[in-house]
Amino acid sequence: MGTIEKAPGFSGIVQHLFIKPRHGAPMRPVQRATAITSTGLQEDVNCGKRKRQLLLIEAETLRDFGLDPGDVRENIVISGLPLAGTKPGTRLHAGPVELEVTNDCAPCEYMNSLRPGLPRDIEGRRGTLCRVVNGGFINVGDTVGFMNHPID
Repeated sequence: MGTIEKAPGFSGIVQHLFIKPRHGAPMRPVQRATAITSTGLQEDVNCGKRKRQLLLIEAETLRDFGLDPGDVRENIVISGLPLAGTKPGTRLHAGPVELEVTNDCAPCEYMNSLRPGLPRDIEGRRGTLCRVVNGGFINVGDTVGFMNHPID
């Protein structure tokens, strides 16, 4: 399998948006979310965290593992743009909002409640954690794309 291009000009689409009102609570689907600079999504339990402000995952990953949007407690489901393995420091946009990749999300034990063995199976594709660099509104249907390559 070849290398997936992660450069400006390649884009995907926001398919689903979710707010996690509190730990353990069901994810709340929304059509629009407010991203606050250096803080995260308004009304989301992870708002204010430094590195784990938003979790993005590819719709293709959910499909490949037979999961529904919201199952893995992600905030944004995108299609058409591979994110897994994106280097920390890479900037991307979701509509007008600028995000910075902080890390891949490591599978947790919660994943076993969805399906035994899922944490092992989904390793490396669990989602991409980001922080908000420049806030604004993110809408279902917005374009998502890479803005730069990370500085080594």
